[in-house]
Amino acid sequence: MKKLYFTSVFILISIAVFSQYDYRDSNRIGITFGVNQFTLNTSNFQTKPGSGWNAGLSMRGNFYNDWDMVYGMQFSENNFSVLTNSGFLSNDDVNYKLSSAQLSLLLSYRLIENHLTIEFGPIVQVNGKLTTNYSDENKIISGTTLSVKAIEDISKFNFYPTIGLTAGVKHFRVNVSYQYGINNMLGNLNDKNLGQNFKGNPSILNGNLIIYL
Repeated sequence: MKKLYFTSVFILISIAVFSQYDYRDSNRIGITFGVNQFTLNTSNFQTKPGSGWNAGLSMRGNFYNDWDMVYGMQFSENNFSVLTNSGFLSNDDVNYKLSSAQLSLLLSYRLIENHLTIEFGPIVQVNGKLTTNYSDENKIISGTTLSVKAIEDISKFNFYPTIGLTAGVKHFRVNVSYQYGINNMLGNLNDKNLGQNFKGNPSILNGNLIIYL
């Protein structure tokens, strides 16, 4: 994850310097921070969406006529919960945390110059392991014989098509976007002989504030 961070920062800075040289009036670096709602869509167990945070950098530059290109890097903490059996006739929702890093390359159409744009394109996400509180690790996931800890080692990469809107003024904008993961986030578990065929697709709703320098 650290190697990805430093590589991404270097690429963004390089792109920014090159773009600023060619288009000094319109290309800008953006600092992003905000919140997300993460949902794991699966039939293997009962899940609930949870809220997390985002922080990152982006570079918006001229592409063609009313089109911009947006290069972005975002680090997030995502949360969701799974229903577990905590005791006799007792159920608890156990929270999972997922640290992730995203690299994006989006096309942006300017509906209103400096005020309103629509973005769409691909995002690649690198995942860490799912983590839970130590006291919850041995609880049994409802409807299965698996412990909470048994499903922590998920697939490391996801591909998200995304669409969003960005609105505001020249230096301060709000972005709302929706991402749906087309890869099986639980696919890595199918190699562990856990007795089930796992399939789960994540979706993320983001709300971010962007400060353009």
